[in-house]
Amino acid sequence: MTGAPTGLDIVVVSYNASADLARCLASLVEHPPARPHTIVVVDNASSDDSLEVAQRAAPHARLMPQPVNLGFARANNIAIRATSSPLILLLNGDTVVPAHALDRLVAALEADTTAAAAGPRLVDGRGRVELSWGPMIGPANELRQKVLGLMHERGFGPATRHVHRRAHQARAVDWVSGACLLVRRRAAEAVGLLDERYFMYAEDVDFCASLRAQGGRILFVPTAEIVHLRGRSRAAAAESTRRRYRESQLAFYAKHHPGWLPVLRLYLRIKGDLP
Repeated sequence: MTGAPTGLDIVVVSYNASADLARCLASLVEHPPARPHTIVVVDNASSDDSLEVAQRAAPHARLMPQPVNLGFARANNIAIRATSSPLILLLNGDTVVPAHALDRLVAALEADTTAAAAGPRLVDGRGRVELSWGPMIGPANELRQKVLGLMHERGFGPATRHVHRRAHQARAVDWVSGACLLVRRRAAEAVGLLDERYFMYAEDVDFCASLRAQGGRILFVPTAEIVHLRGRSRAAAAESTRRRYRESQLAFYAKHHPGWLPVLRLYLRIKGDLP
């Protein structure tokens, strides 16, 4: 006789993207996971109608408005500390959840007792696979990942075929995207949750690295597919987004590759892109 299903807390961080948030929450309401779950929306002081939209789209969701924009890592941590389910799903507000996707993701994580976290296959609005997993960030790996991603986005045949082939192979990876990341609470708490030095970008890779350092595997689960409409909320603040990306990149190298930090800073200074 089996026990009750493990509970799940779904955390959605929002910031000035109410249309995306409405779409995401509506998909969760329409296609909820089969197990007991709660939805927590942390709003980072949006100036639009995000809170009202969230209340209409998911009336039973717990809303946690913040007085200022705390960034992705800190906002997620606030919700994690305020909840208690054994499983936590970090979900971007610019995602859409199809039927059964979350159940498949949870099932894959629960089937592997050595796994600390799992991420699904992400696709864009046209069904094109997103490069949402990869090797640990470092000078060579970061360059390879960016080149591969750029060639895939531009439709270069060999690169796209490689990405599609790998996107259909279930396996352990170094990291999965924080756009949809399922993690065991005990593993997340053991590493101190997400590192709040990252305002946005690289916190997912860093988080997965911490989980792996504690012996947990990170699973890529292609049988679970989530739509990720990335870039929509970033377009309105391109300059701020680029600066935040560079700040996170510098923080990541300072933590994981300190010997390369002066090289990265020099490179960014030459490019005129040092924040």
